[in-house]
Amino acid sequence: QVQLVASGGGLVQAGGSLRLSCAASGRTFSSYAMGWFRQAPGKEREFVGAMSGSSGSTEYADSVKGRFTISRDNAKNTVYLQMNSLKPEDTAVYYCAASRAGLVSEKWNYAFWGQGTQVTVSS
Repeated sequence: QVQLVASGGGLVQAGGSLRLSCAASGRTFSSYAMGWFRQAPGKEREFVGAMSGSSGSTEYADSVKGRFTISRDNAKNTVYLQMNSLKPEDTAVYYCAASRAGLVSEKWNYAFWGQGTQVTVSS
C-alpha cells in the first residue's frame, strides 16, 4: 500500500512557474513508477508525465514537453513536477500516482493516487 499526498498548487500568471510535490509513504517507493495526471473541469483526467522507479527514464505528454519536468528523490520518497511557461490551458487539478507497471501513461495502470492539488493559470 502506498499513500500519496500532493502539494504545491496555487494561482499563477501565464508564463510563470510552479513546482508540485508528491510525498509517498512506504519503504518501496523506488520500485514504483510515478506519474502526474491532470483533470480540468468537464474533461477527462489526462496523462502529464511519468518517471520510472530507478532508471530515471521519463515520458511526457506532447502538450507539456519542454515546459514540464519530473524529478524524484527516492531518499525522501518524493516526486516533483516542475512546471514552467505555464499557460491558461494548464489550469486543472493535478494528481500524482504510483504504478508497478513501469513507465506507462494509462490511468488504469496506476494503483495508488494522491488527493490532487489545484493549479490555476490566469491570462
